[in-house]
Amino acid sequence: MRLQLVKRPQHSAFFSAVSPLIALALTMIAGAIMFSVLGKNPLDALYYYFIDPLRETWSLHELAIKAAPLILIAVGLSVCFLSNNWNIGAEGQFIAGAIAGGILPVVFPDFQNVLVLPLMLIMGMIGGAAYASVPAFLKARFNTNEILTSLMLVYVAQLFLDWLVRGPWRDPGGMNFPETRDFHAFAILPELMPSAGRANWGIVFALLAAVILWFVLRKTLKGFEIRVLGQSPRAGRFAGFSASHMVMVSFLISGALAGLAGISEVSGAIGQLQPAISPGYGFTAIIVAFLGRLNPLGIVAAGFVLALSYLGGEAAQISIGLSDKAARAFQGMLLFFVLGCDTLIHYRIRLVGLSVAKTGETGAETNA
Repeated sequence: MRLQLVKRPQHSAFFSAVSPLIALALTMIAGAIMFSVLGKNPLDALYYYFIDPLRETWSLHELAIKAAPLILIAVGLSVCFLSNNWNIGAEGQFIAGAIAGGILPVVFPDFQNVLVLPLMLIMGMIGGAAYASVPAFLKARFNTNEILTSLMLVYVAQLFLDWLVRGPWRDPGGMNFPETRDFHAFAILPELMPSAGRANWGIVFALLAAVILWFVLRKTLKGFEIRVLGQSPRAGRFAGFSASHMVMVSFLISGALAGLAGISEVSGAIGQLQPAISPGYGFTAIIVAFLGRLNPLGIVAAGFVLALSYLGGEAAQISIGLSDKAARAFQGMLLFFVLGCDTLIHYRIRLVGLSVAKTGETGAETNA
């Protein structure tokens, strides 16, 4: 006897729409159970996760800072996933964009004028896109599994960044700490409302990217091509669409937005390059993309929810002593329930061995 997933001929439009809400509710229930097992009051834990970070203005600014890279990366990933290309290496593309954009303030610190920041943002996007082009080319040319190549390149980027900040790019006046020199004023992303909090233009970039890509996916021929090739590659070939061309296009868009997120993060919230510049934004953005139903506008809402879980996890660690691993497990639960709900909406579970056995018994009775 074994379980088999059988695609439903029709699925409920209502449950498809409310699936993220069901997944969020199940995550809260499972999280409450986990917190209880760990000896924490589940109501206190959920309060610090979802309510406490929304009480102060400065905290809302921190929410925007956390949400910006998640939205930017997830919007790019949605293009890949919709076209049936599985870019799992956005974390590496995020780092590559930060490194490429950081060349000007680190290697050429004396170059200081109003052109520095725009050039940094452009270089960051180019760096992320160039890094994403590696698994894209390998898939388009050699049909290499893009999941493995994009994921392995994450570790290459992390180690390369670590080597840079400990070696050639280390701040000579930084007391031997593994970090670059601080970015100068022309290389810092401006804050939106300095008197109220630290939120910078990164959140504006994220919202603009979501709106633009929503329009492209819903209202243009290229968006139609992306969706057709993702849902039915055979139909796409009959329509004259190139699958290999779409691999490159989707990865380049995804990598460019991840690179923009990377340089926005280091030029805004951090202000320099360090061995670790991301708490896992590239991987968490996968949750954001699916929680937002691969719809750029839905991803905006999902990005704020996941950013809230980041802030809430930090608040829970400080207030009730929750471990960092438990906070990450809570985020993982959300991805599990999102994928689980989507699977059960589109497929039904069948016991294959049991149906075969019943068929055999019926046949034996008929023969008798």
